[in-house]
Amino acid sequence: MTDAMIECDALTKRFGTFTAVDHVSFSVSKGSIFGFLGPNGSGKSTVIRMLCGILEPTEGTARIGGRDVVREGDAIKEMIGYMSQKFSLYDELTANENLTFSGKLYGLSGRALAQRRDELIAITHLEPYVDRRAGLLSGGWRQRLAMACALMHKPTVLFLDEPTAGIDPVARRELWDLLFAFAGQGMTLFVTTHYMDEAERCSHVGYIYMSRLIVSGEPDDLKQLPEVTPPGMCRLDVTCDHVTTALQAVRDMPGVQSATVFGQSMHLLVDDKISRAALESKLREVGIVHSEIHQIGPSLEDVFVTLTRHAAGNNRKAA
Repeated sequence: MTDAMIECDALTKRFGTFTAVDHVSFSVSKGSIFGFLGPNGSGKSTVIRMLCGILEPTEGTARIGGRDVVREGDAIKEMIGYMSQKFSLYDELTANENLTFSGKLYGLSGRALAQRRDELIAITHLEPYVDRRAGLLSGGWRQRLAMACALMHKPTVLFLDEPTAGIDPVARRELWDLLFAFAGQGMTLFVTTHYMDEAERCSHVGYIYMSRLIVSGEPDDLKQLPEVTPPGMCRLDVTCDHVTTALQAVRDMPGVQSATVFGQSMHLLVDDKISRAALESKLREVGIVHSEIHQIGPSLEDVFVTLTRHAAGNNRKAA
């Protein structure tokens, strides 16, 4: 017996000679938040569209709640909600009218429709905007409305394709608070995102690159992968003034594998034999007298950058 709500096995989609998704396999547990990441054009949206029954796979299988997405598509559509990458509701209708229309599409009517609509308005805090046309709402409120419409029929699985793209940080956080609440009620969430801080909040994450799933797992487990911080290497945070000048100086040091700016500091991947005294001496050479250096663990961004470079290198070798 498995608690997997979403299962993909060698899922593949080709458009002519172009392979958009190449033998992707993963599973998502019930009540979890699965973050799906990858560069633009890597296949994220195509995977979602296959899982939602919008596109039929060329090869492989996918199941939602144990049901095959191809053979049992009608049953699956009752189980899932889908919030698309772009706002896809009706700008000329009010928030209330959009919710009513969505409810009717799912077969709701009368008191049941009104109760569900009012419930979602309260959950998403849309009360002040129910009579405002959707086209006049800000990005964050438009996304709340789109989410509410996707939830009208009480789905057990919700797919969200970059739900926080283009909205401000406060609206992003509030939207994620809603997602956590839904997951706490047992809903399974499948979220595509470009934001690393959002990926850190997910129960599990998957990373797709050039149509192939490179890795899938819990964020903390992925950070422990040996290729992320190889044996004999360590990661350092260096806080100092004139960080751009410092970056150019340390990049030339033997044993420094990578150096990137991170706010007012640098993150370095270095040979663990490099001493702090050597780094401080190098910084003094360019006029930086005061610095703070301490060891850190990798971030999810470090994980994905490392794995992307490895995958790109392997592709070049194969070519």
